[in-house]
Amino acid sequence: MQQLTPLHVVGLLATIALIIGIGIYSGRKVKSAADFSSGGSRAGAWIVCGAIMGTLVSGQATIGTAQLAFSFGMSAWWFTLGSGLGCLILAIGFAAPYRRSGCSTLLQIVSKEYGPRAESLGSIFCSIGIFISVVAQVLSATALLITIFPISHLAAALVSIALMAFYVIFGGMWGAGMGGVAKLILLYVSSIVGGILVFGLAGGLDGLMETLQNLLTGTSLGQAAGITGDVTISSRFTSLIARGASKDIGSGLSLILGVLSTQTYAQAIWSGKTDSAARKGALLSALLIPPIGIACILIGLYMRGHCITADEVAALQALGQAVPDGLIRLESTAQVFPVFVVNFMPKLLGGIVLGTLFITVVGGGSGLALGMASILVTDIFARKNPKIKESGTNLKVTRGTIMVILVVAVIVAILVPGAMINDLGFLSMGLRGAVVFLPMCGGLWLKGKIPSRFALAAIIAGPIAVLVGNFLLNLPFDALFFGMAVCLVIMAVGLAAGKHNQASLSSH
Repeated sequence: MQQLTPLHVVGLLATIALIIGIGIYSGRKVKSAADFSSGGSRAGAWIVCGAIMGTLVSGQATIGTAQLAFSFGMSAWWFTLGSGLGCLILAIGFAAPYRRSGCSTLLQIVSKEYGPRAESLGSIFCSIGIFISVVAQVLSATALLITIFPISHLAAALVSIALMAFYVIFGGMWGAGMGGVAKLILLYVSSIVGGILVFGLAGGLDGLMETLQNLLTGTSLGQAAGITGDVTISSRFTSLIARGASKDIGSGLSLILGVLSTQTYAQAIWSGKTDSAARKGALLSALLIPPIGIACILIGLYMRGHCITADEVAALQALGQAVPDGLIRLESTAQVFPVFVVNFMPKLLGGIVLGTLFITVVGGGSGLALGMASILVTDIFARKNPKIKESGTNLKVTRGTIMVILVVAVIVAILVPGAMINDLGFLSMGLRGAVVFLPMCGGLWLKGKIPSRFALAAIIAGPIAVLVGNFLLNLPFDALFFGMAVCLVIMAVGLAAGKHNQASLSSH
């Protein structure tokens, strides 16, 4: 694997300096807690779009998508495809109701309808879901840093959270939004160049698939990579459901529900100066996110034909087979995208792309940490201590909470360094959806129809079912379906009970 050159470093540092400059500039706009958490509701459509994409198009959408495509091809598109569909539904069906609710967090919508206990419990489960995604961002940043610098996992993780903190603590939603717009431009240039390079280097899609065919069926590497029996190159790498229809479609559904149930994206909607600006920002995100996933998939497929992982080397040696010559060795599949940039892109441009990838991960992690901190401070801490509601105190507590979240995320990331980044993302989104989505919909459109005890039960049972389904049960389908089914049954029973109670009252 090639080492960084001075031109790589120049491009990398220039990109990071640009985003830091935007963070400092945006920090001047923060005069109050409202400015910090929602931009003072003065953002235009592009700032709203930047705030959404600045978090949603993160390490999972880029480095994680290339990582998953390396192993399963087109099925890696579900993260960005589901994100785009979620933003579309957010724009069409939820942006205006969110803004009309008069709330500043999604769980306040739940609390207004079902009481403070529902809000507090939902806050805890939602925060767990968001935290899982923050860990995924730290893992992405760590994989990127250890690829380009000779540093340890711990040092890379600490550097990543330091920059995440700087990115959002000074600018809040303004930093996330303005930085997101700059990152969006850089990311699109990076993706287009990466896709063009793959087509040129591989000789188009036919050449790309031929390389995979020759490498994975013409050598023993295919067996080490798990391509055996009736599994073909086409079924493995060109299918949207290569990992199974229920798993992959469930992953897409988890993204849709996660977008609609995540505080960070709702904050972007609330930051819009008008309903129209908020809706247009979400629509722009829906249009712009899925193509980024395609570019990352192409990079992942190209690298599958030119790389071998440390685990595959060990598997071949255990079988007594020779390791194919000329392949780049990867310590982890999370390194797929950055190793492509270092080895196959022009050096100065490669440095800019590395900087963009790093800021993509940093922006994603910081935006999620902001959303999680807003939930904890508004829905839990301020209830325990009313002084926290004061603007100056609220701002300090929110910033301090962000730092605590990031430090704990580093500890967890160090304990699970080999986790599949997108699997963490799917779990995180599914968990948030199971907690918030149906009770929130009840609070928006079924006011007074479902007794609070049923919503409370759904908030508890839904995410627990998702976790049990993921870690304890060998389900033949995505655990999100299990969690949402449990939540739906409870809410449906509650709706029926509410109608019965109303009928009993009216008869008397």
